[in-house]
Amino acid sequence: MSFPKNFIWGAATASYQIEGGATADGRGPSVWDMLCRKDGAVWNGHTGDVACDHYHRYREDVAMMKQLGLHAYRLSISWSRVLPKGTGKVNAKGLAFYDRLVDELLGAGIQPFVTLFHWDLPHELYCRGGWLNRDSADWFADYTVIIAKKLGDRVRNWMTLNEPQCFIGLGMRDGIHAPGDKLGWGEVLRAAHHSLLAHGRGVRALRANCRAKPRIGYAPVGVVKMPASNSAADIKATRAAMFAVKAGSLWNNTWWMDPVFFGKYPVDGLKAFASYLPPIESGDLKTISAPLDFFGCNIYNGEHIRAGDPKPVQLPPGHPLTSFYWPVVPDSLYWGPRFFYERYKLPVFITENGLANSDWVALDGKVHDPQRIDFTARYLRELRRAITDGADVRGYFHWSLMDNFEWAEGFKQRFGMIHVDYPTGKRTPKDSYHWYRQVIAANGTQI
Repeated sequence: MSFPKNFIWGAATASYQIEGGATADGRGPSVWDMLCRKDGAVWNGHTGDVACDHYHRYREDVAMMKQLGLHAYRLSISWSRVLPKGTGKVNAKGLAFYDRLVDELLGAGIQPFVTLFHWDLPHELYCRGGWLNRDSADWFADYTVIIAKKLGDRVRNWMTLNEPQCFIGLGMRDGIHAPGDKLGWGEVLRAAHHSLLAHGRGVRALRANCRAKPRIGYAPVGVVKMPASNSAADIKATRAAMFAVKAGSLWNNTWWMDPVFFGKYPVDGLKAFASYLPPIESGDLKTISAPLDFFGCNIYNGEHIRAGDPKPVQLPPGHPLTSFYWPVVPDSLYWGPRFFYERYKLPVFITENGLANSDWVALDGKVHDPQRIDFTARYLRELRRAITDGADVRGYFHWSLMDNFEWAEGFKQRFGMIHVDYPTGKRTPKDSYHWYRQVIAANGTQI
């Protein structure tokens, strides 16, 4: 059984994770450049200074995408490459890189899906308060106008922010990701509100400045819950758990999604965070809820729920785990899209899904990653089942196109379908690359 006729098969990356060229052609530093120089913050002291050197090797990479048969490629733009200080003078050489990249993609028959912000806030804006400063929404809107005017005649598909649960929660509450802060709830929720305000202003800026009619979405983490059984009671309990907000955690869906899609914060969230709510000005929620065209979400795993039990079902000893120690739970790609489509009623794109694995070049010169193939096949089967059962899912972006800098884990983790030898930059397609090419060519019929 195939996927829908016009289903979009893609792969995804992010600027700081692959580009390198950290100081090339006038790029300014981001908060990730800052964190990578903090002792002990990143595994083995790794940095994204060179990473995959995509900044210099993008033509080679696009050629490999074309050979793979990708319909679309999800990329992000480095804000500080375009605006070295986050605001003010545009760095023409930095902007020209994305201009060339978009043309290269289109020339290869690949549609760019552009993410405006994938965690690399310009360092100078952090020094001005970053997301704690309400002006951050204006900074983001001004940056978006520049990108829209340059690329919006050719780029039709856009995402504003990637995973605010991470860059706010892990970055400003837990201190694990950049900028590495451990702030109180009042400050964290203020930053969260400003990031959502930036999203809304970014949407408006795209609609006002793109010459080609834009299709706009958003790519938060999909925090997925799955029922322990197909009983009506378990499904009802799971739906409630998936859209609940609990005190003391930003790891939820509705605090980040309901304001965007419904124009209001969830009632249980307002209650849970009652002592720490940020200043919300008149018109903020109207701005945040600027209409979108699709619902994007990144899904890797989830938790099973049983009615009457407040805790997630514990997985049995020996349950499959990825190299990131995330559980392998393919039904997250069934229940996640199903529940999200049911609640938000917009076409769904899986904007990230993939496997961290221990891959290396074998003696035969190839990279054998059967776990990634098996993982992806299992998840795609569940995604197809969600579509069959009525979820309007329009596309799937595999994370990642190539191995890359995995944030605080440095180069420890490998998510790519293309192996990267970091000292030399050599690219080697893995077995999963060849398998995914067949999947795309057959529109998933063989899965």
